[in-house]
Amino acid sequence: MSDFNYEDSPAPKKQASRLDLWDVLSILMLVMALCIGLYFVAIFLSPNSAINPFSPASVNLNLPPTPTITPIQLEPTWTPTPAIGTGTPTLVPTFTLEPSLTPLSLITPSITPTPTKTPKAPFATTVTYIDSTIIHAEAGCNWQGVAGTIVDSNNADVLGVAIRLTGFYNNKTKNELTVSGIAQAYGKSGYEFFLGPVPLSSDDLLFIQIFDQAGLPLSDAIAIDTFNDCSKNLALVKFRKNP
Repeated sequence: MSDFNYEDSPAPKKQASRLDLWDVLSILMLVMALCIGLYFVAIFLSPNSAINPFSPASVNLNLPPTPTITPIQLEPTWTPTPAIGTGTPTLVPTFTLEPSLTPLSLITPSITPTPTKTPKAPFATTVTYIDSTIIHAEAGCNWQGVAGTIVDSNNADVLGVAIRLTGFYNNKTKNELTVSGIAQAYGKSGYEFFLGPVPLSSDDLLFIQIFDQAGLPLSDAIAIDTFNDCSKNLALVKFRKNP
């Protein structure tokens, strides 16, 4: 075993503490931060103090003066004073118109104006009422209709003329169209409109009229009556061109 005695060895010496450069800079920064904080606290507590370069008082001193609006005073309205006359007005004499002359003619006019003639339709119409059994013998009295022919001034048949039947029959509206030459049982230019299986009476409720190919009327609208009589259940309408 070694004879070395640890208790007899000298203790190590502690090195003396010293401040280096970074410690000094840290202390200086802390001191500066503390001073700046105290400065802002002082300005916050007393904003109008001399240490505040942007105090409210100094800012208000640099603002321009507030303009004052002076209302414009209008001049008082001049009211004219009416002058009251003391004199009595003089009336102007009334002017009387001279009587006007009324022209008088002692000469009786010899020319009498002729009234304008109303142009008549190109075709005249003849309406007769006959027994339908002449054409429809098989139907007997169970038939009613309108038929006829169209001829020129020389009684020659005219084909292809449009015939329109309009109005009311048996409480229903009628608006039917046919052409001449369809029903040649009445003649070469014959036409026919079937109304119904039972003869009925009516006055001026049906109208028949013919037209050319351009749709212009060639006759007046002719009123047609109907009868509940088997001897008059066919209205025969003949159109003849005026000479």
